[in-house]
Formats: sequence, structure tokens, C-alpha cells
Amino acid sequence: MSLNDEREKVLLEARTYYKNIKNKIKPFIPGETYIAPSGKVLDEDDLVNLIDASLDMWLTSGRYANEFEKEFARFLGIRYCSLVNSGSSANLIALSSLTSYKLGDRRLKPGDEVITVAVSFPTTIAPIIQNNLVPVFIDVELGTYNCDINQLENAVSDKTRAIFIAHTLGNPFNLDKVMELANKYNLWVIEDNCDALGARYHGKYTGTYGHIATFSFYPAHHITMGEGGAVITNDPELHKIILSFRDWGRDCWCSPGKDNTCGKRFSQQHGGLPFGYDHKYVYSHLGYNLKLTDMQAAVGLSQLKKLPEFIKKRQENFRILYNELKNLEEYFILPKATENSEPSWFGFPITIREKAPFNRNQLINYLEDNKIGTRLLFAGNIIKQPVFTNNDINYKVVGPLTNTNIIMERTFWIGVWPGMTEEMIKYITTKIKDISSL
Repeated sequence: MSLNDEREKVLLEARTYYKNIKNKIKPFIPGETYIAPSGKVLDEDDLVNLIDASLDMWLTSGRYANEFEKEFARFLGIRYCSLVNSGSSANLIALSSLTSYKLGDRRLKPGDEVITVAVSFPTTIAPIIQNNLVPVFIDVELGTYNCDINQLENAVSDKTRAIFIAHTLGNPFNLDKVMELANKYNLWVIEDNCDALGARYHGKYTGTYGHIATFSFYPAHHITMGEGGAVITNDPELHKIILSFRDWGRDCWCSPGKDNTCGKRFSQQHGGLPFGYDHKYVYSHLGYNLKLTDMQAAVGLSQLKKLPEFIKKRQENFRILYNELKNLEEYFILPKATENSEPSWFGFPITIREKAPFNRNQLINYLEDNKIGTRLLFAGNIIKQPVFTNNDINYKVVGPLTNTNIIMERTFWIGVWPGMTEEMIKYITTKIKDISSL
């Protein structure tokens, strides 16, 4: 039996094993089966890809990573995709790349300001501070939970150099206004698209408007690699810089295991190094090693084929939730899509009105007691978090952050992920209706 035949035998057995495991999954029992607010949907194809990659024994990025980068770029309609080990690393690489000396006068320097929002996941904000830049926080809208466009220009100063904002829970922010302002003041735009893969604005995928965008493939997200993320751009110079920061800060762009892609490995002058110093060991930036493994990429490639149906299922689950809860708007502010957008929902956010006969803690405790998972809207107001209150962090705030504080006190979200069935959703809404009628 040839090695190829041996491999096919292993993969066939893996496929059979997964199908047997799947057949043993217990059915949903209302009130007994926990309904997670997020999760992964895997099948035998994902396992087969994972094992196929492992059989290569190529334990860093390889053929699957290369294929995923090509296919992901093709799906989004952009030129360059660089895989990293998490969405948080993607954010770090995206922001750090804009500090490169190779960008000349447009590089971000210590003390420069970056406009963002305080209702955020921490690793959207952390790279700003880690690069000695100043986050400038503006308020958000209730309902869309995205940046308040009316405050955006008020946040611009002579030190503003970039805008770094997430599409909240899969709902696009107003890209028309953001890009208009960025063009007016010559600002960089990074789209944190970690929660919004597949969302569209004017029919075009989010993540393709700004100079750089980031994605996460953590199990909670639209597709998963277990851990994983990506940085995308259409700019060839930014792409080279992104790769440098991802791969130790090196100047060389050879793939792992490759040599002399540039054809000038020993015939260039770099900095104060001797002429002809090995290009593989020339460093242009203070970078990191944030690559992922080929096993992760293999799962991602299989997941990518299922992405359209995952997006459709999230949108369907959102619609069912909305239709079931729309008669309770006396007590709840329900989510709404940003104008001109088609969200790829990550979750279903709900803000409890002041007139409601219950508060957030009472409601989410009731839901959790009934095996319904909930999540708060990430950090709430991040400047109220211990990381800010216990450290001397330089930041600015524009306006009173009124809605941000409301979200911190009264907002939570429930899941819409593809593993949720209509039966589960009807059970969730029944329990919400129950407490609303007490």
C-alpha cells in the first residue's frame, strides 16, 4: 500500500469516526440543554482537513495557510491576506504596521491620536496604547451600537492620524461618513471586522473599505480555526510591512522553508550592516512571531466553504428573535441595522429601558437560571475598567459618553450563531416574555 493510500485510509476512518460521534449528540431539551451565546459548527470535513495537515508534519504555516490566504482574499475581493494566530494579534499587527518608518510622513508616532469608541473589545484599544498613541473615545448610538457619526469630526485635532473602530456585533458602522472624514483629514482607517465577517455595506463586504482590516477565527466567530486571525489590505507596501511585523520584524519576505525569493539574498546594503549581510537575518521593525500553524489553517479552509450558509443562518436567527421580541419594545431597545447595510450578525443586543419592571442583572440571571447564555457588550465603557482606573493611561474623551454608560449598565446580548435552532430561539423568547409579564 502506497503512502497516499495509507493517508486516504486514515482520512476515511477519521470521517467515519466523526459521523459516529455526531450521531451520539443528545437532542435539545428546553430548560436542560444549555444554549450558549456563541459557538462553533464543525463537521467531518473540518476534522479530515485537520488530520490531513497533521500528517504532513509541517508544524508551522504551510500549504493550507497559503491556500486559505488566497481563498479568503478572493472571497472578500481584496489583494492581500496575512494569517495570524488570533484576532487580537491581527489588531496589534494592523496598528503597529502604521508606525513603520517606511510610510514616511504618514507613519504614526508616539503622541498621535487615534479615534475609537469606548464600547469595545479591549484588544481593539490595547494596540493604540501599546504603540504609545492616544485613544480618543467618542460615544455610540443605541440600537446600532456603532460610533456616533455626529461626534466623529469633533474628535479630530491637529494630532489625529487614524480611525480604528469595530463593526459592532456584525453591524457595519457608517462607512460613508468615516471614509469621507478620513479622506478630508488624510487619516488611516483600520476596520476591526472580527465580529462582522460577511457583513456588507452598499453591497460591498466590510473590511474592504479602510486601509487595513482585521478578522478573528476564534470559536465564537463566523468561521473558526480554534485560534486564528487575519489582516487584509489592498496596499502592496502595507502588505510587506504587515508581514514584517508578523514575522519577527524581518525585512525578508520568504515563506517558511524558502530562501532567496528576492534573488538578492547576499548582495544588498542594509542599515549599518556589512554589505551582503544575509537578507534572511535583516530586521526592519521591532516585530513579533504571530504566525499560526497549518493545522489551524486547514480547519479554516474547510470552514470557509461553509461561510455563506453560516451567514445566512445567523441572519435568519436574528430575524426570528426580532420578530418574536418586537412587541416588547416598551421594555427593550432592540437592535437595528445601520442604513445601507446588510449585517452579518454576531449577536442580538438588547438594551433594557428604564421603565422596565426589571433590571439587567435580574433578567440575565433569570435567563442563565433557565440555561440561556448571555453576554455583556464587551468592556462596556472601557475607561471604567480596572486596566484604566488602576493605571496611568493617556487618553481623551469627546463628549459625555452618555450612550456608552447606558450600554455599560443596561445592555446585553444573546446568540444567533448557526448552531442555534428555531426551537432554541423560541424557548429563549418565551423566557424573556415570561419575565416581562411578571
